[in-house]
Amino acid sequence: MTIKYIFLVSRQAKIRLVKWYAALDLKDKNKTMKEVSQLVLARKPKQCNFIEHRDTKVVYRKYASLYFVAGIDLDDNELLMLEIIHRYVEILDRFFGNVCELDLIFQFQKAYFILDEMVMAGELQESSKKTILKVLSQQDETEATENSERGWGDINLEGVARTAMLTVQEFKQSFTK
Repeated sequence: MTIKYIFLVSRQAKIRLVKWYAALDLKDKNKTMKEVSQLVLARKPKQCNFIEHRDTKVVYRKYASLYFVAGIDLDDNELLMLEIIHRYVEILDRFFGNVCELDLIFQFQKAYFILDEMVMAGELQESSKKTILKVLSQQDETEATENSERGWGDINLEGVARTAMLTVQEFKQSFTK
C-alpha cells in the first residue's frame, strides 16, 4: 500500500494535521486538501467512506469532530487504510487519554511523532500499539531529562502569562509618563 497523504480536518474545514508522502508543489497540495475536504465534509454519515478523487482513492473516517483523511493509490486496499486510521486514533487515544481536537492542536508534535512511528515514506512501518507507546514513553523521558539538564524544568504557563502582562503594562506606562 502506498499512502500519498494523511490529514485531519475539523467539521469547520480547518486542517489540524497534514503529512504528505507524495511530492507535489505547494499549490497542488493546497488545492487537493481543499477539494478533498469539501468532498468529505459534504458527505452524509450513512455514505461510504471511500471516494475517488483524480488519481487517488480517498479513505476517511470521522471520530468526534475530526475527519481523518488519507489518499492512497486506486488499486490499494481501502479497508487496510481504514484499519491504519483506526489504529492511529487508538494510539492517540491511549497516549492522550481520550484524545480531543485540542490535544492535537496544542500537542501537534506528539501527533506527528506517533504518525511518523507508524508510517514512513507512505508505507506502514509499525502496527503494534504497545511498541509505539513504548517509544513515545522513552521519548518523553529523554525530553524530560534533557530539559532538567538545561534547567528548564516544567514550563509554568501562568507565570509566563503574568510576566508578559506585567511587561505590557510597564511598556504602556513608559509612554504615559
